[in-house]
Amino acid sequence: MTFFDAHTHTISSDENVFSIVNTYPNSANFTNAFSVGMHPWFINKENLYNELLIVEEKLQEKNCFALGECGLDKITKTDFELQKAVFKNQILLSEKHKKPLIIHCVKAFQEIIEIKNMMKPTQIWVLHGFNKNLNVAESLLKNGFIVSFGAAIINNKKLQDVVLNISLENFLLETDDSEVTIQEVYQKIASIKNIEVKELQQKIEQNFKRIFKR
Repeated sequence: MTFFDAHTHTISSDENVFSIVNTYPNSANFTNAFSVGMHPWFINKENLYNELLIVEEKLQEKNCFALGECGLDKITKTDFELQKAVFKNQILLSEKHKKPLIIHCVKAFQEIIEIKNMMKPTQIWVLHGFNKNLNVAESLLKNGFIVSFGAAIINNKKLQDVVLNISLENFLLETDDSEVTIQEVYQKIASIKNIEVKELQQKIEQNFKRIFKR
């Protein structure tokens, strides 16, 4: 069975792994299944219009699965109001081209939720690399988000408690830029949930197909 990696920066050589590779407007390779977006760390005010055009162009390619990662980050140097403006523009593109949104969020969960409630998107929003507590997870789930877990699940007890207490229907799995394999992430989640890896694979595949419409 397939291991689905919803957000990664590297391409697995394992034929049993299906990965969505994170790309940016200036990326060179869009041949694999990919997502594309303007990350708040790398927003270039002078090149904003052109990068949004590239994102929109790439969203229309067959192997583009999502828009992202994009979002809000309160510890980066990028002006926060500019981040919000760029994020809202990408939400509109997500809606126009019917692609789910993969979100990067640092210390801005309330703002992300407020924007979602204000803009009322129809596409699914995936909070990638989730590593907060159960209260934050429940707040996101209440507002219609999917949460995606990665390498932090291996040793983070607080995060393991989150996984234990939320439904399998509400999450995806990923490797992001870690050296941990997606198989290790699956194995840890299956252990926490006290289920077989095959059962977890079946559930994540169902989630994957529902979210990415594939």
